[in-house]
Amino acid sequence: MVELKSAAALDAMREAGRVVAQALAAVRDAAGVGVSLTELDGVAREVLAKAGATSPFLGYRPSFAPVPFPGVICASVNDAVVHGIPDGYRLRDGDLVSIDCGAHLDGWTGDSAISFTVGTPRPADAALIEATQRALDAGIAQMRAGNRIGDVSYAIGEVAKATGAGMPADFGGHGIGRRMHEDPHLPNRGRPGRGFPLRPGLVLAIEPMFMAGGQDAYDVDGDGWTLRTADGSRAAHIEHTVAVTEDGPRILTLL
Repeated sequence: MVELKSAAALDAMREAGRVVAQALAAVRDAAGVGVSLTELDGVAREVLAKAGATSPFLGYRPSFAPVPFPGVICASVNDAVVHGIPDGYRLRDGDLVSIDCGAHLDGWTGDSAISFTVGTPRPADAALIEATQRALDAGIAQMRAGNRIGDVSYAIGEVAKATGAGMPADFGGHGIGRRMHEDPHLPNRGRPGRGFPLRPGLVLAIEPMFMAGGQDAYDVDGDGWTLRTADGSRAAHIEHTVAVTEDGPRILTLL
């Protein structure tokens, strides 16, 4: 069932989204050569605790996962696309890092992700991150009453096509609100004018995941969580929680 959120609910979701944005900003500031992914997870935990928020990631166990997720962030490095478990790996100069984070506050949830380079960026990585951001922006622009899910999906997919990027099959965005994952599912490719109608109060987590090699194939690590590009190419993942309103898209996870 799809729940359309009231204006008051959107304001509450904005507060949860603000906590997510603060956590991501703190993690990005802390990321540097020699810093471990576990340490970055600790930074995010501190931000959530200070805000009185909890993590929808920590302990989350969907049907495909062999174990509950052990962190409050997903930390995916280089060829890891999404769902990377924060561990003892220490960041190196030139690493491409994607951090996904969520917060649950006063009964509502926010979800967002960023991608960035540690130290000296490779030009190809910078271009990949920029293209992923453009895809997210294109999807957000379609979050208007009267459009359909397919319009958002198509906008994202067209940027991937123009860039030559692959996207992991079967993964995309999702509805969000009282829980992190709600209906409807948002594919990262689609046909314009098709799918669920966008109405004021609908909230989606929009999250393009671009793989530089151009393939859609991926492998799953032995941890049962981490998705990696099948060809070993780099990946980027950027996400915002966005609401459809009478006045157009409202991004709920901006800093």
